[in-house]
Amino acid sequence: MRKQGTIYIAVLLSIFVISQISPYPIQAASVQSGTKTTGVSNSSLGTIPLNSKIKATLEEVNIWPQATGNIVTYTLNYTNTGNSSVSLMNFFSKVVSPGGSIILGHPITNDVSKKNVSSNESIRVTYYVNMKQLNSLKGMKFPVYVWDINAKDYLKHAGTFTLPANYSNVTPIGKSINTTMNNNPVAAGSQSLEIYKYNGKVYAKVGFNLTNQGSKVFEDPGYKAYLVSAGGSIFKLSISGSQTDYKIQPNEKKTIYYVTEIPSYLKTDNMKLQFTQKDEALQLEYAGSSYKLPAAAMANLVVGKNDVKKIMVHNNIIETELQNASVTSEDGKGEWSFQLRMKNTGNKAVTLPAYDLAVNAKIGKRFPLDSKGLSGLVIKPMEEKIIPLRVQIPLEIEQNTLQLELIESVSKELAGDTAAAGTVEATGTKEPSAELKLPIAYFTIPYVLHTDAQKGQVYSATNSYGTFSYSLQSLQRLPWKDEDILAAKLNITNMQSTNLSLPDLKGMLKIDNDDLSASTEIMMDKDVAVLGPGQSTNINVIAHIPYTQEFHTLKVNLFSSEKDEKIPFLTLSTPNTMTAIESIKQGGSYVVSGLGRNAEIKENKTIVYEGMNSNIVYTEMLLGSEEKRQSKMARLQAYYRTADGQLYEAVSNQPDTPATPDVKQFITFSAKLPKSAVTSDLSLYIGPGITGTKFTEPGEAPTGYIDISALQLNPAVSRPQTSLTQVSLYPYQLSVLNSKGWTVEGSDSLNITMNYNLQRENSYDMGNFNHKLVLKMTDAAGQSQEKNLNIGTDLTVGNYNTFMATFSSNQYKTLTGGFYRLTLYDELMGERIELASQTYNLSIEKAQETEK
Repeated sequence: MRKQGTIYIAVLLSIFVISQISPYPIQAASVQSGTKTTGVSNSSLGTIPLNSKIKATLEEVNIWPQATGNIVTYTLNYTNTGNSSVSLMNFFSKVVSPGGSIILGHPITNDVSKKNVSSNESIRVTYYVNMKQLNSLKGMKFPVYVWDINAKDYLKHAGTFTLPANYSNVTPIGKSINTTMNNNPVAAGSQSLEIYKYNGKVYAKVGFNLTNQGSKVFEDPGYKAYLVSAGGSIFKLSISGSQTDYKIQPNEKKTIYYVTEIPSYLKTDNMKLQFTQKDEALQLEYAGSSYKLPAAAMANLVVGKNDVKKIMVHNNIIETELQNASVTSEDGKGEWSFQLRMKNTGNKAVTLPAYDLAVNAKIGKRFPLDSKGLSGLVIKPMEEKIIPLRVQIPLEIEQNTLQLELIESVSKELAGDTAAAGTVEATGTKEPSAELKLPIAYFTIPYVLHTDAQKGQVYSATNSYGTFSYSLQSLQRLPWKDEDILAAKLNITNMQSTNLSLPDLKGMLKIDNDDLSASTEIMMDKDVAVLGPGQSTNINVIAHIPYTQEFHTLKVNLFSSEKDEKIPFLTLSTPNTMTAIESIKQGGSYVVSGLGRNAEIKENKTIVYEGMNSNIVYTEMLLGSEEKRQSKMARLQAYYRTADGQLYEAVSNQPDTPATPDVKQFITFSAKLPKSAVTSDLSLYIGPGITGTKFTEPGEAPTGYIDISALQLNPAVSRPQTSLTQVSLYPYQLSVLNSKGWTVEGSDSLNITMNYNLQRENSYDMGNFNHKLVLKMTDAAGQSQEKNLNIGTDLTVGNYNTFMATFSSNQYKTLTGGFYRLTLYDELMGERIELASQTYNLSIEKAQETEK
C-alpha cells in the first residue's frame, strides 16, 4: 500500500516538473494504437534504444519563422519489437540550444492522440518547440528521457541526438525522398525553376514532382508552399491555374506547378521550395519538407510562325497553334482575324483555366481580346477545338511585328487568419500580387494581307464548328420597289470525314464603311442543318440599299449567337463586281431548286395591251412541279426589264394551293408601262420570294427574292378581233353564237339577247381570276352604254346559254331602225383593252304588235 502511494506521488511530482519546463500545459488523452508507417521515412539522424523492446529514431528536423518566435519541429519514429503494446507516456524529449537553453518538446495537435506503439509496429510523432529568436539548427541537440521511478526527478536519460555539423533539411537537386503528407506515403522531389517576365513584373514558376505511394487517391494536403531565396527572403507560392486538379492516383506521378511574383533584383541561385503546415489548435505554422531547386532558367515562350506550342494543363499535354491569320485595312485600323487551335493529346477531359488574350505590339502596346470562348473550355481526349479571334490594331503600329499573348490567371490563396498575417509581418514573407498573371506563350502572328474572295474560287476554312470549303457563287444587285437588294450566294461543303453541324447563322453585310446589319437577312435551307461528308448547301445573304448608292467593296460576315455573344463562322470580302443575271432564251425554262420546291417554269404567252394612257404587259406562265407529292411551291416575284434597262415591278397571281405532280399551275404576271416604253425586247427578272429568313408563304408580304434569272419573253401586241365568235380571256373561251336587239316604237328601252358558249380550261391549277369583262353596247346614233359581266353569275360556263340586257335612253324613242355594236373589253390594272367587237341589226317593233 505504501509502495503504491509512493509511485502515485512520484507521478504527480514528475508531471509538475515537466509542466514547469514546458511553456504549454500537458493535455490528457485516451490511449490508442499507433499508425504503421514501415518503409516511409527520411534518412535517419540516429537511433537511441529506450529499453530492450523499443527504440527511437530522429527524422526531419526543421525550423520555420513565426511572429511569436521560430518554431523547430522534429520527428521521432518509435519502433516496438516486443510482444505487447508500449505506452508513449513513459518517454520524453527535449531540445537543447547551442546556448544551453532546454525546452521540452510537445506533439503537434495531429499527433497528440498517439499514445501507444503496438507490437512489431512503428509510429511517427512530430514535436515542436518555440526557440524564440534562434534561427539556425546548427549545434542543436535532442536528449531523450525515459520515465524511471528510481531515477532523479523520475527521468532517466536514455541518450541525446546531436545534429551533424553539415546537416541540411533540404532534399538535394535530382533526389527524391520518401515522406508522408497527411499520413499518405509519397515520394517527392524538385523538378524545375523557371523565370518569367511580363508587364514589368517578374514571376517564378516552380515544378514539384510527387508520386503517390499509398493505396488511396491522394488529394491536395492543404500545405502552404513557399519559395525561399539563398538570402532568406520568403515568397508565398500559389498553385498554377492549370494545376487545379491535385488528385493523384495510387502509383501515379504528377508534376505540380506553383507560381509567385519576385523582385526583379532578387538573386535566383540556390533557392528552395519549402512546405509548411498549419496547426489551427496551436495557432502556429511549422515547417515540413523542403527541396533545393535547380538553377533558374529564363522561360522561352516565343512560338514561331506555324509552330505548335505544347502546354501542360492538369498533367495533360495540350497542343496550341495560331492559324489562319489575316488582316484588312479599315477606318485607319488593321482588322485582324485568326484562330487558336487547341488539341487535348492526353487521355482525360481537360477544363482550361482562366486565360487572358492580348495582341502585343513591338512598342509595348497591348490590345486585349475577348477570351470568353477559351476560359473554362472543356476539351475531351484527342478532341480539337478552334477558337476564332478578332482584334483591331491602329495602322500607325507596325502590323508585321505583332504577337498573340496567352496569359494564365493564377488562382491565389491569400492568408486570411491572424497567425498567417503575423508570419508575414515577422519574416517579410511576400504574398502573391492581387493580379498575378503568368505568360504561357507568345505566338508570332504572320503578316498575311486578307485577299478578296473571287467568285467561283473554292477556299478552305476551319472554325469551332469544323472544317469546310466555301465559294462565292454570285453577287447580284437586284431591283426591289424603291431600293435595291444586294444578294451574295455562298456554297458550303463539308470537308470532314464526320458530320458538320451548321449553327443557326446570322449575317452582316458591309459595303465600304456602311454597316447593313439592320437589313441583312440569311436565307438557307433549315432542313440542311447537318452536312454529311462531302455534302453541300447554299446560303444567301441579303441586304437592302438605296438604288442610287455606289460602293467599291463588300464584306460578308456570318456568325452564330450564344447568350448574346457572337461566335464567328465565316468572313469574306469581295470587290463590287456584280454577277450578270443568268439569261434564259425565249422558250427556255426557269428552274426553282430547293427541298420540296423543285419546279420548272415556262412562258405560255406574253401580250402587250395598248391602253389609253399606258400599256399593260401581261405574261402567262406554266409551273410544273418536279416533286413526287403535293408540295408548296415558291411564291414567285418578278420585274419586267425593257431593252434600255428600265425596270417595272410585276404583280403576280399564283395559286395558293400546293402543286400536284403532273398538274401544272397557271401563273400570271402583269405590269403597267408608260406608252413611251419599248416593249419589243422584254425580259422578266424572276425568282422565289422571301419573307425575312424563309420563303414567302401565301398571304405574306415578301421582303425580297433570290436566285434571279432573266427570262427572255416573246411579247405580242394584242389586236382587237372583228368578231365575237371566239374571244379568248384565259382560262375562258367565249363564243357568241348570235345576238338579237330590239326596241318598241316610242319606247326609251333597248333590249338585247346574246346566245353564247363559255368554256373554261381545267387542265391547270390557277389563282383568282383578276380580270374584269366589260360589255359595251353602241347604238346607231353612236351612243354607248356599258355593263360589267361577272363570270359565274352574268355569264355561266356551258353551251347554248343566253344573256339578256336592257339599256335605257330618251333617244331610243325616236329610233326607226339601224344596228348596234357589241364590244368586249378586258379591264386589267385600271386599263381597258378591247378584245373583240361585232355589229348586229336592230329591230323596231310597232306598239300594236307588242300589245298583240
